[in-house]
Amino acid sequence: MKNNTLLNYMMKNMLILLLSLSLILFTQWVKVMKYGEKGPQITIYTFLGLLCLGAFAVIGLLIQKSLENCKIKFIRDFPILGWVSITSLVFCMLSSSVIKAINAVDFLSITTPILTYAGISVANRLGDLKKLSWKIAITGVFVFIGTYLGSALLAQFGLFVVGK
Repeated sequence: MKNNTLLNYMMKNMLILLLSLSLILFTQWVKVMKYGEKGPQITIYTFLGLLCLGAFAVIGLLIQKSLENCKIKFIRDFPILGWVSITSLVFCMLSSSVIKAINAVDFLSITTPILTYAGISVANRLGDLKKLSWKIAITGVFVFIGTYLGSALLAQFGLFVVGK
């Protein structure tokens, strides 16, 4: 029974991962069509980079699933994104070929599907957001303003340091 649950969990996540990697490739292809030779290109390294990113995600999923019964609460509750990040960091430190492959995948092509998933995720939980009341809107406004001002101050400081 437990193996069947693990298999269902992995199959569901593999389908999501396959869809994500396909959307990343599609987004990069659209940029190639729009910008031609001036923009990002799709090479064998693009496919290798997508394969690496997919492998990191699978390894992160397996680590999280294998440690969900760990007695240490911090490790048990550590998010999958953290395991994926640690996995990718280790592999990138071990091989410059991994870095070269991942660099062939356009960054904006990665962020587009991720932001789409985030929007769908929030839209599916609108009922939960309604329960939080109007205070969440005020908090959100202050977070956005603080992030904008922090970014502007950092950018201004960077321009000051380089003398512009």
